[in-house]
Amino acid sequence: MGDIMMIDTHCHLDEYSLEELEKVITKMQDNIIIVSGTNDKTNLDVIKFVNKYKNVYGVIGIHPEYVNEVTEKSFEIIEKNINNPKIVGIGEVGLDYYWIKDNKKEQLEIFIKQIKLANKYNKTLVIHSREAISDTYNILKQYLKTKAVLHCYSSSLEMANKFIDLGIKLGIGGVVTFKNSKQIKEIVENIDLKHLLLETDSPYLTPEPNRGKKNEPYNSIYVASKIAEIKKISLDEVLEVTTTNAISQFDLML
Repeated sequence: MGDIMMIDTHCHLDEYSLEELEKVITKMQDNIIIVSGTNDKTNLDVIKFVNKYKNVYGVIGIHPEYVNEVTEKSFEIIEKNINNPKIVGIGEVGLDYYWIKDNKKEQLEIFIKQIKLANKYNKTLVIHSREAISDTYNILKQYLKTKAVLHCYSSSLEMANKFIDLGIKLGIGGVVTFKNSKQIKEIVENIDLKHLLLETDSPYLTPEPNRGKKNEPYNSIYVASKIAEIKKISLDEVLEVTTTNAISQFDLML
């Protein structure tokens, strides 16, 4: 990999044991990890991680799965910590109509509230969208006034271009290495690299050749390799451009 820095723009470090965590972070010591919160507990974990580890930055927010647990304290945690220079965004936020179908109204309300927070503090919004792409797009088009990342993008090429027109970058993860991931490969082939970011969503969605094992941020290298293969460019170019994209989109002060 040489001297080119790699940035995993999305993972969940709270899901590792302490021993695993030290190994995972040490392996990425010359690179950058952006860890994502999902609820009160994991948001507090993110604060701990960014304060402890030099190469770890974080985003904090309420994932749609935890909308029913939201209290005033949830937003206090976000606002109290949002000016920490190593907290670089609000996330993982958004809409999920695949796992959670009975509280769309609450999901929409909490999503909009967090977009407004990102706007207020000029922080990057990190978006989760599953089976909800039209609502996600319409809300972002109406409310978003800051930078944003659509994590683990998995929709159509047509929708990808609509999000890009809003200034949103697309997170590409391990799924691109799977044999049956035709749609994501089409996105990578047709979308300019300047709109793409590397991510792992660790410990989930482990890329080939490690599929079946617990994912980790260093596996971003396999995502980058697959992007290079699809685009018929060098691995170095993929790393250079996606790292520049991440530094810019998250306003990283390295």
